[in-house]
Amino acid sequence: MAVRPIAPDVLTTGSPPRLIGGRHRASGRMVFPLPQDRESYERVELPSRGSLWSYTVQRFAPKSPPYRGAQPFQPFALGYVELPGALIVESRLTEVEFDELRLGLSLELTATVLRHDEDGTAVLTYAFRPLRDARA
Repeated sequence: MAVRPIAPDVLTTGSPPRLIGGRHRASGRMVFPLPQDRESYERVELPSRGSLWSYTVQRFAPKSPPYRGAQPFQPFALGYVELPGALIVESRLTEVEFDELRLGLSLELTATVLRHDEDGTAVLTYAFRPLRDARA
């Protein structure tokens, strides 16, 4: 099955996946996603583990367009994930019951299928799930 990321330079599709951010060449400030200004920013793979900084549950479908997720719509958890030594990113939260969410929850990055294109290509997005083990 063919796969592609939701947008170029957002995440790698290897195993494990990594988010692609940018480091400002002059200040060292980290950003996500990687800006198009490649002269000012260098490409950086961000940490794949972090902790839940804040969260909510999206219980109704976002406006359409531009929402192009799977149909019928299913509520999903959304959070801010603190990546140590880097920055805080907004992300879907997956493989966790809504009532199990708590600040500080240890999370790891995963790639998940958002939808399929008309040709059957799986469109991948990123999400964070509870840390499965204590690997270093």
